[in-house]
Amino acid sequence: MLVTGATGGIGRAIVSELLKEGHLVLATGRNRSTLEDIRREGAGILEADLSNAAGLDRVARAAGAPDAVILASGVGAFVHAHELSDETIDRMLEVNAASPMKLLRRLLPGMMARGAGQIIFIASAAGKVATKKASAYAASKAALLGYADALRLEMAPHGITVTSINPGPVDTPFLDLAAPSADYRESMAGYLTSPEKVAEAAVRALGRPVRDIDLPWYMAAAARAHSIAPGLTEKLGRNFFEKK
Repeated sequence: MLVTGATGGIGRAIVSELLKEGHLVLATGRNRSTLEDIRREGAGILEADLSNAAGLDRVARAAGAPDAVILASGVGAFVHAHELSDETIDRMLEVNAASPMKLLRRLLPGMMARGAGQIIFIASAAGKVATKKASAYAASKAALLGYADALRLEMAPHGITVTSINPGPVDTPFLDLAAPSADYRESMAGYLTSPEKVAEAAVRALGRPVRDIDLPWYMAAAARAHSIAPGLTEKLGRNFFEKK
């Protein structure tokens, strides 16, 4: 199976969990050193940048028609909307939403011909319930979830299931890059999920017709509350991730 974003915190944990369970893995990412560590664990590796057509084509050729694809690439910038640069917005939309869509456009015909497979998106709770300082990030993940919903309907006749994993804040280096301010990490200290928990959820979903998984439990509760009473949920959660 194919794992993208394999050199990031969640992707790296997913690769380790898959190998522990005895799966054959092709891992892609941009960090050569981490890829070499992954190779030593027993996975096949491919260094590739999925933000350009050449990288997408290389991965698609190497993967062929995988039995499962786990899309774990992601970037973020947690600052106020007016503080985002055009380049930062473009990068989040490309990596978090457009690149997975473009890669799957290349992979889906082969998977459809096989008549079986599974696609797992590592999305985000932010795609369901946005918070302050996550405007463009939330938009990119909401786009991914909308794509997953439509893809699920399209792929059902071909025996391909589509699952989204939607974690809240995860304790990985991604967080430090997305929000360099120490205050932001401190404000979320009691709410962080480990990447291993996300990886375990993704691997457990393999081979099962699971629509989506929200992590941890209170993110699932927040998503349900938001769908019923969005105004009240936004009011109560307005300062949820701000340092007290």
